Amino acid sequence: MQPGVYQYLETREDLLKFIRMNPKWYRKVTRNPSVLSQIESEAKHYYGKTTPQRMEKFTNQLQMVQMLVQMAQAMKD
Repeated sequence: MQPGVYQYLETREDLLKFIRMNPKWYRKVTRNPSVLSQIESEAKHYYGKTTPQRMEKFTNQLQMVQMLVQMAQAMKD
């Protein structure tokens, strides 16, 4: 792997961990460093950091809070 690419991966701990867990990406980036942007998008999807995944997580948390508020109101009555 090229030293510049490895230095970049060291600054992005999430990408380094993703590559270590998925050796096929290590082979790809060693052969062709331009696939780094593809690795970033795959890692975002893997770690649930895409916008739709974050929105879904937020929605689920909001529903949980609403349910807890309803339960608290029911116990109050």
